[in-house]
Amino acid sequence: MGKGDNGFSETGLRRLREVLARHVESGRISGLVALVSRGGEAHVEAIGTMRHDGGALMRRDTIFRMASTSKPVAVAAAMVLVDECRLRLDEPVEPWLPELADRRVLKRADGPLEDTVPARRPITVRDLLTSTFGLGVDVTMAGTPIGAAIFERQIYTQGSLPTPEPDEWMRRLGTLPLMYQPGERWQYHISNDLLGVLVARVTGRPFEEFLRERIFEPLGMRDTGFHVPAAKIDRLPPSYAPDPETGEMNIWDEAVGGRYSTPPAFQSGGGGLASTVDDYHAYFRMLLNGGRHGRRRILSRPSVELMTTNRLPAEQLATRESWARNFVHVSYGTGQHGGWGFGMAVRTYRGDFAPIGQFGWDGGTGTSTYADPENGLIGILLTQVGMSTPDSARAMHDFWTTLYQVIDD
Repeated sequence: MGKGDNGFSETGLRRLREVLARHVESGRISGLVALVSRGGEAHVEAIGTMRHDGGALMRRDTIFRMASTSKPVAVAAAMVLVDECRLRLDEPVEPWLPELADRRVLKRADGPLEDTVPARRPITVRDLLTSTFGLGVDVTMAGTPIGAAIFERQIYTQGSLPTPEPDEWMRRLGTLPLMYQPGERWQYHISNDLLGVLVARVTGRPFEEFLRERIFEPLGMRDTGFHVPAAKIDRLPPSYAPDPETGEMNIWDEAVGGRYSTPPAFQSGGGGLASTVDDYHAYFRMLLNGGRHGRRRILSRPSVELMTTNRLPAEQLATRESWARNFVHVSYGTGQHGGWGFGMAVRTYRGDFAPIGQFGWDGGTGTSTYADPENGLIGILLTQVGMSTPDSARAMHDFWTTLYQVIDD
């Protein structure tokens, strides 16, 4: 069996392509781009077309809506400020986010919005970094007063309605009580959007501008941002949200005239980036290198270690794992890793082919990005088929299962 210097077998790479091609040939995914790298070499597969009805082929430089895989990248901006002592992990965020001062907390997470008690302590930077500040998107809270309010007031930035600009978003957020005491419970998504507002207010600059100067440009991430310029819009495929009943490939967002075709009012660190496999590869390679890119240091090694190792105590790990398992009927195990660092999942037990220590995250538009320090491995799978059906999650599952069989040391 032939193999290259990176330890990938040629037979394994062929099998990887065959498995991914089957998902495209099924008609449930129009096209995809996948990257696997190890030992300084990257192997890329671009399969299928950008539209479900055909047209332009997927290419290595196709731009994808990254959805929640924005989280592991956007959090780096906050860690730059921690490195520079402009933010401190255990200091309150109130000086920059006064809307979060004097918080009230629901007596019961599913109770009336008026039935509250005072927060026991202020919200800290660490609470935002670990997604434990007290409010988040929780599928178990659907139909409760707080769950409804989060969507009605457009606090959830990945919904169908446009998100207001940051100051108005913060004002609306400040009208809501917390679901849990600060630091008490891991909850999804809203913390990551708050981090973007925090970075913008600390630096006095738009979130994307700071990200571009300190992360994107040093890493050569030329195609990453919160919108796709007109000169590149032909590289952005439509995003599909298949009908859960019929599987019909409904378009959720078009490229030209869609939500990514102009700069957004709110730059969402929780799910707003668009990017390519090569840009994300540069970022995750920097994390595997302990914060360095070539001779340039992007983040300190301790910052990377904080981001990419578990930060949650045992009782919060149990909550996060329960949250992940509530999605198993759609995600086929996507999200069941055990731990959580800063803005990303961290594997704390071996439940499938990936070893303990693997870090990264998945996105609801059909994206998956992880790095594995034990094997020096990076894997990225990008589609534009949302998780209204399990089709893109199945492709992710098969990608990672096959990818670990490609290693042939």
